[in-house]
Amino acid sequence: MTPIFTLTLAPSLDTSTTTAKLYPDGKLRCSEPIYEPGGGGINVARAIAHLGGKACAIFPAGGPTGQHLAELLQQERVEIQTVKTQAWTRQNMHVHTEVTCEQYRFVMPGAKLTTQEFDQLRECVLALPHGSILVISGSLPEGVTVDELQSLIRLAQTKGIECVLDSSGQALIAGLEVGGLLLVKPNQKELSELSGKDLLEEPSSVLEAAQSIVAAGKSKYVVVSLGAQGALAVAQNHWVQVVPPPVKMRSTVGAGDSMVGAMVLKLSQQADLLDIARYGVAAGSAATLNKGTRLCQQHDVNALYGYLCQQQTPLNDV
Repeated sequence: MTPIFTLTLAPSLDTSTTTAKLYPDGKLRCSEPIYEPGGGGINVARAIAHLGGKACAIFPAGGPTGQHLAELLQQERVEIQTVKTQAWTRQNMHVHTEVTCEQYRFVMPGAKLTTQEFDQLRECVLALPHGSILVISGSLPEGVTVDELQSLIRLAQTKGIECVLDSSGQALIAGLEVGGLLLVKPNQKELSELSGKDLLEEPSSVLEAAQSIVAAGKSKYVVVSLGAQGALAVAQNHWVQVVPPPVKMRSTVGAGDSMVGAMVLKLSQQADLLDIARYGVAAGSAATLNKGTRLCQQHDVNALYGYLCQQQTPLNDV
């Protein structure tokens, strides 16, 4: 199996709690908080571990929140490499309201990285074994530019490292400008920004937009999240749409990271496009069964994956 590593430049210590309802001024009595690791690449590594795989999470960690984050990952038996930072690791808050069953996500900015700290993270990447898969996931914190992200991807590629990018906005655009990526997973809105078309109004153009990314050599695989319609997976010669079974959705937090983790695990096993897409959709759907910030659980993924494998899903030629 190909070694898997993840890089999270803006990790977080996620706190989730419940309260009856939200209203101004008064005291909101909350349940005992649950602390979990957070940040795109970190959650991808956790999802892979939940699915029986292995991935090493590389990330900056600062202050008591950073220490708590590292301890939680060690408790989950996720291998880590950390760079100590001056700024404390951010702490996000997720609140579920019992009366209205609404979910509120309070997301803080990523802790600032100094030039020296980013350089240390880059050295961690450049020390990875040739042929490894590196998942760069999440937002860019203060102190890290898109030019530095591009430089990091290029250096990793010169070392024979396959890069997966799961980000948005300028970071996603910059990564695709470098090209030669292994996988990207935009949603329809993000793909619209990349293509310059309103794909929410023109759903028939989603396939064309994804194929253009592959044809230009920007990414070997493009998997477009379609919400309740599952995902559209595109490679050079084939494409497939996998629609998930109907499930009772409790939370969408962690669904995208679970999906990426499952797909990267399949990529490390040299699976084909259909299997990658099925496993990714199963993991993303499984994550929505849980409240709060919990990721996919293996027994749920296996059940949903088994269901999808029984469906007649056509693999289409480009």
